[in-house]
Amino acid sequence: MTQTLSINNSQLLKLTPLEVPSRLLLGPGPSNAHPAVLQAMNTSPVGHLDPAFLALMDEIQSLLRYVWQTENPLTIAVSGTGSAAMEATIANITEPGDVVLIGVAGYFGNRLVDMAGRYGADVRTITKPWGQVFNLDELRTAIATHRPTILALVHAETSTGARQPLEGVGELCREFGTLLLVDTVTSLGGVPIFLDNWGVDLAYSCSQKGLGCPPGASPFTISPRAIEKLQQRRTKVANWYLDMTLLGKYWGAERIYHHTAPINLYYALREALRLVAEEGLATCWQRHQKNVEYLWQGLEDMGLALHVEKEFRLPTLTTVCIPEGVDGKAIARQLLNEHNIEIGGGLGELAGKVWRVGLMGFNSRKESVDELLAALQQVL
Repeated sequence: MTQTLSINNSQLLKLTPLEVPSRLLLGPGPSNAHPAVLQAMNTSPVGHLDPAFLALMDEIQSLLRYVWQTENPLTIAVSGTGSAAMEATIANITEPGDVVLIGVAGYFGNRLVDMAGRYGADVRTITKPWGQVFNLDELRTAIATHRPTILALVHAETSTGARQPLEGVGELCREFGTLLLVDTVTSLGGVPIFLDNWGVDLAYSCSQKGLGCPPGASPFTISPRAIEKLQQRRTKVANWYLDMTLLGKYWGAERIYHHTAPINLYYALREALRLVAEEGLATCWQRHQKNVEYLWQGLEDMGLALHVEKEFRLPTLTTVCIPEGVDGKAIARQLLNEHNIEIGGGLGELAGKVWRVGLMGFNSRKESVDELLAALQQVL
């Protein structure tokens, strides 16, 4: 008989039941989940083909259509984080040689470039300084120049806190026969979104930000117009796990087994979406805007500058300029260690230049702002 590896006594003595510090998560995500969401997650699982679970999947689809303001039949939660849903959009709609035009004004625009290149796209980019946004004239010029199959834009750039206006972009894309793909990772649930009215063909998001749910069940939607392209592919979708021709049969009427879903995460997502619907989508958006304006005023009263022009700031994520001579990482570490408050640092071009403060989902409350401002005043 093969001998099993053993754990020594000193290691065993160090193992105790799990204890995790209680933090106020005011970084770029995850955000703290509502107690009702955590309670739902703690419910005993059923099978992933159990009729009760399949009914819950239908509820998730219906609620996702509501928060995204779309009627797309194929609107699901991908079993994975937001990056998996991001890759699902690229993997399903991109074929080798397709011209994909990507608006890059931050870290996650660059991630789209990387992903599209891996699927064989002919990637073209239009760029802006980090924290700025594209206007319709700039997009028209770029589309007319490159004639892309797909235009990909980040609605809410998590690295900069900037909100890309989308009004009129869908009409522009249709004029040139282009599909519009949009990243709503940091906007869904906290920022007004009207996918159908805006003419968006593909969108993805995550569960752990504006929806106030733990990460791992990530919204994805695809329009009938984009499904036509998917159905006309010359090659199979290169990513089996994220292939919507297969996943659609699990989420659709056929109910064909594809994978074992993260059942308890779907419980949590369903409950998080129910809370948004119960509050009312417009009310939820207004709450995020009201609380972030309170935050902006408090930060400015402390003499801190904000990185993004007010008109284009996200209500879910604010980039705060680190004052001259201040060690941004040390301040963030002190907030965490002494006050149990997490804020984020800058990514890419903004590393060391900004803090990223999130007010998302359950955390978008006046109490959260007051707690952060009081702690920040102390450590500064």
